[in-house]
Amino acid sequence: MDLPKTYLGWKTDFTVPAGEPAYAAPDSMSWKVFKNPIALAVGGVAAVLLEFADARIRSGVWDHSAFKTDPIGRSQRTGMAAMVGVYGPASAARRVIQGVTNMHAKVSGETPGGERYTAMDVELLDWVGATASYGFLTAYDRFVKKVSYEDKCRFYEEAVPVAKLYGVEAPLRRPEDFDAMLEALLPRFEPHPINTEFLDIIKSGQAARAVPRALHRTLANASVSILPEAVRERLELGPDYDLSYAGRKAVKLAGRLAERTPIKGSPPADAAIRLGLPWTFPWKSDAAKRRILSEKAHRDVQTAAE
Repeated sequence: MDLPKTYLGWKTDFTVPAGEPAYAAPDSMSWKVFKNPIALAVGGVAAVLLEFADARIRSGVWDHSAFKTDPIGRSQRTGMAAMVGVYGPASAARRVIQGVTNMHAKVSGETPGGERYTAMDVELLDWVGATASYGFLTAYDRFVKKVSYEDKCRFYEEAVPVAKLYGVEAPLRRPEDFDAMLEALLPRFEPHPINTEFLDIIKSGQAARAVPRALHRTLANASVSILPEAVRERLELGPDYDLSYAGRKAVKLAGRLAERTPIKGSPPADAAIRLGLPWTFPWKSDAAKRRILSEKAHRDVQTAAE
């Protein structure tokens, strides 16, 4: 999915200013997960489904954004917000997130069932933050590389500073936190035609027309497959959305291929350049990353001493 060239007044250049750190470190779990386009595609769709399960969020997005008229563009802008939070210079992340929260502050309304909502409701902010972290991490774990419990906790902890900038008060810190939040909200979840309309858009291939349409259908079903079973039942996403054995193998193959295929000019590559690292750094092994960071730290000490 192509990302916009500018976002909320910020020119989306991840290479500058030179040396400015991001909220997530180069050797973080966040840099590892967010560089993988398959994890982002599958996890992003799952996150939207989890959000739309709640009528308040569904109504807020449907009534107060361009989602129903420009779902792909809206998804691209959401993707950019996620990327700048992980790879962008911290100053740009703060600027972009403040712009997002300013827009959210104007969003309020009433669901078709007559329930009032506001986008700044802490319960909704907490859930939106949780669904994004859960979706991306679970997609990476299922279709790219297994993630240990300790690394799952590390991934969630890394997202806390950015989540708090968005107004999240109860950010995820461990997998059990998502389970507890889901248990509290699950009775509110309901099926809705918007969910299937959204999945139909994903299956149509509008987001990346160069990718075979069959793969888009498989990725949509892969997204449904990582939903907690209780959510899938509530949303009534039945056998039509089952991921076949062949489909699962195909998504895993694509995810593992993407894991070792550097993308020049992408946010992770450009962020590495900004920090004085090889542009291929995000795709290197953990051992290679440690070596490169150690060598850079040594050079920086020598330069400071001169």
